[in-house]
Amino acid sequence: MDKADIRREVRSRIKALSDEAKSAAAERVFFGVEQLAPFREARCIALYAALWDELPTDDVLRRWSAAGKRIVLPRVEGEVMQFYDFSPESLRSGAFGIDEPQEGEPCDISEIDLIIIPARAFTFSGIRLGRGKGFYDKYMSLPKFRAYKLGVAFECQIFDELPFENHDIMADKVVCG
Repeated sequence: MDKADIRREVRSRIKALSDEAKSAAAERVFFGVEQLAPFREARCIALYAALWDELPTDDVLRRWSAAGKRIVLPRVEGEVMQFYDFSPESLRSGAFGIDEPQEGEPCDISEIDLIIIPARAFTFSGIRLGRGKGFYDKYMSLPKFRAYKLGVAFECQIFDELPFENHDIMADKVVCG
């Protein structure tokens, strides 16, 4: 399968999941994330505001913020992505219909300790296939980027192998549920 075929296949698999199954998977995945040392040690976590076909993040955004973690979310600005402090009242639909922070200054990339990465598909070795625009690859390729890279996914997004190119950035670990 080529990248487009894999993306179509994953979209179909996720579409077959009920809302209850998605919520249960998110609960398992993010509980697993919370058990990891990179999460426990992180002061600043880059997360994402979920689309319908990604692990839901509403609960963990609130929970992790309340627990004293600094949470930053991506905002697409032209061809680049930057992260801004999470504040429920500042979220507005932005690029690609994704909720994005609309206020504040961008988070300095060197302050991010952990980045939680969504993708279309992953292998357990960390290879990831994104949506095709390369925003996460570009961001994680920046010179000051040093965060631990954690992929999160539904079980149906895990493949034994995926296409991989030189510019692709791998996750350090993948948690699925």
